[in-house]
This record gives sequence, C-alpha cells and structure tokens, in this order.
Amino acid sequence: MTVQPIAFINARLVDPETGYDGPGALIVTEGVIAEASREPRLTALSDDVKIIDAAGALLCPGLIDLRVKTGEPGSEPKETLKSAARAAAAGGVTSIVVQPDTDPVIDDPAVVDFILRRARDIELVHVYPAGAATKGCRGEGMAEIGLMHEAGCVYVTDVDRPIVDSRVMRRLLAYANALGVLVAHRPADPWLTRGASATEGEFAGRLGLASEPVAAETIMLERDLALVELTGARLLVDQISAAAPLESLSRAKARGLPVLATASINHLTFNELDIGDYRTFCKLVPPLRCEDDRLALIEAVASGLVDIIVSAHAPAPAEDKRLPFDEATPGAIGLETLLPALLTLHHEGRVPLARLIHAATLAPAKAIGLAAGRLAVGAPADLLLADINAPRLIDAETLISKSKNSAFDGRRLQGRVLMTLVDGRVVYEGPAQ
Repeated sequence: MTVQPIAFINARLVDPETGYDGPGALIVTEGVIAEASREPRLTALSDDVKIIDAAGALLCPGLIDLRVKTGEPGSEPKETLKSAARAAAAGGVTSIVVQPDTDPVIDDPAVVDFILRRARDIELVHVYPAGAATKGCRGEGMAEIGLMHEAGCVYVTDVDRPIVDSRVMRRLLAYANALGVLVAHRPADPWLTRGASATEGEFAGRLGLASEPVAAETIMLERDLALVELTGARLLVDQISAAAPLESLSRAKARGLPVLATASINHLTFNELDIGDYRTFCKLVPPLRCEDDRLALIEAVASGLVDIIVSAHAPAPAEDKRLPFDEATPGAIGLETLLPALLTLHHEGRVPLARLIHAATLAPAKAIGLAAGRLAVGAPADLLLADINAPRLIDAETLISKSKNSAFDGRRLQGRVLMTLVDGRVVYEGPAQ
C-alpha cells in the first residue's frame, strides 16, 4: 500500500540527536524522513504531498517506551497487545517493549515469535518483546537468551523479580556479554522489601503500612555493579528511584562501566505523600519515595546520569485495585499520560525539553539498537506532533487502555498529541479542538 507523502511546515522541531530545538519543516515519504529543514517552510513541493501546517506545535521523534506490561498472552482482560498499541499511538509512543512476565512467560523463542507475529497483524506501533532472563522469571536457571535474542527479543529481564542468587546473576551477565545481549534488572533486596507496600519513613509509619528502606535498592545495585565490573556485560538498571542508589550509579559510570539506567515517569512526578488516604493507584513497585529523592531523580535526568525515562505501564483491573492498600496489586498505566507528564518537568523549568525528548526517544533507541529517535534524512518516520501547552484534565475512564488504574487520574497536565506517525503512516490523529 502506497502511503501519501506528508510535509510538516511551521513546526517546532526538537531533534534529540543534534540537540536542535527551533523552527523547522520536514517531509516524510516511503516510511522515512526525506528532508528536514531548519526553515519553517519548504519550497517546490509536488502536488501529491499532503501539507500539514503545525502552527508552532512540537514535532519530534515518537516516544520509545522500554517498559510496558500487557496481559497478552494469558491475562487479556488486563490489556491486550492491540489495546496497548492503541494506547501507545494515542500517547505519541511509536515503539514499546513488552515485558516477559506473561502466562506463559516469554522465556523461549516460540513465545517471542508469537509476540512479533501479533504485532505485525495489529499494524499500529512497533512492538518488541523482552525475554525472561531466567526460566519462568524464577531467578534460578537461565532462559534460552541466545535463541530468544536471535528470534527478536531486545533485552532480557525478570521484570519485578530480582535475581537473588549472585552466582546465577554472574553467569547470566557473562553469557549475555558473550552474546551481546542487554540485561535489565530492578535492584531490590528481597528480604528488605518482602511484604512492603510503601517507602520507609514517617509517612508510612503514620499510615501503618509495611515499608521498605531505600537501602534495599542500593544494596542490590552495588552487587549488580560489582558483577558488571567482573563480567563486562551491559546492564540496564531498571527504575532507579532514590538519591542513594544514584550515587552508586554515578561512581560506576565514572569508572566507565557499561551501565544505563531508567527512571519511571511516576517517580519523577509523584512522591510518597501522593498515596494520600491509601490511594491504591499510587501503589507502585518500587514504591514512591520522599520529595528529596524525587528532586534528586529529576536532577539526574537533567544531567544525563539517568539515561532513559519509561512509563512503567502496568495495567490492573478494578478488582485488583479496589482492595486494602497492602493487598492491592501494584502498578499504574502510563502510555497515554507519558508525554504530558514529561512536559510537566519542562513547564516547571526543571529539565530542558530537548533533554526530556532525548531520554524518551534517542536514548532508548540506542539502548536496544533501533534506528529511530532522530530527525535525520533516512531515519524512520516515527513521529509525534503535539501541542505542548494544551491543558488536560486526566480522566482515567476516557483512556484507551483496558485497565483504568492511572496514577494521574484527576490531575491537570499540559500537552496533547495531535498526530502520531509510524513508518510514515498516520496511526493516530487527535480530535479537533
């Protein structure tokens, strides 16, 4: 099917590769960027080109979300690949990496192939599977990471289950290093986090909630960094959430270790007080930290110490959330609110817009070897057009995701997606205002 060429004029271009943030225009044809100009208009356009006047709206690469949970296969009422892809498109997210803790677990090449075939059938956004690091995500024997990598998984992880056995973790990292496979691991000492639903401190104590200290994250991260130094493997620190582990990360990067780190938009936006009167939509893993930790995390994004921002999209149906706080399933959906939540950090003057876009596009693209995330000639035409100043009142019931557990429900944000393109195809167009 031939896709009509599109020219965007009078746009605010943000190119994370060059750092350019200014007026520009861009032509998309045959699935790639054919021309990118720092002038607001283009000359000598042919009659078959569809011209879109952006009127100053943001035009940048589509967001790339490295941490998205779905319910497919096994728990489709939570979220299907199709509903997640539709939510992503509406949020300006053009590539998602789905997590392997499904039923069955994505721990062999056949399930990787299933995910990729389903994504091709859906034909919306790019869907990439992450493979399980260990069989069944149980932290014991290694999964077939080499075969899964050949089949198309972009990294391996046990998602929310830390690999406690250091010998297993060392073997995994050594094997992954030999194969060139990225390993993602969420650092958490399981003995310090067992049964916890909040971060340790005065607020959790007043609410009577079982809590975990930040040290649980720091302890496991220090072990992981020591094993990276031993094996030379590439490690993606999954959802770093506090100031103390940031210090460990900084020392590791200063020593030249091949370590990247993600932070969730939730931990950049909320703090422990947002739990309020036992608000289960804000029960997350890791738990929301204190305000000083949140501000330290924002500074780490601004400086580049934290490389990548993720939505940590984790759908849960109402029956799993409408429970006492300690019993409620952790997690929140985030694909459709990722962009306006990111823009909050820009509007507050905390992080430059180009840096935020870099952390949600080019940095994750480089981490998993994608050609996307750039506004260069020949780059994939995965694009996001957005009005970054449009006010929004988030109503979870109107979100596309099958589950409605949004931590941003009822929050006022700024930023609305006008159009999302994947390989030059318009996969989402916002309603006329």
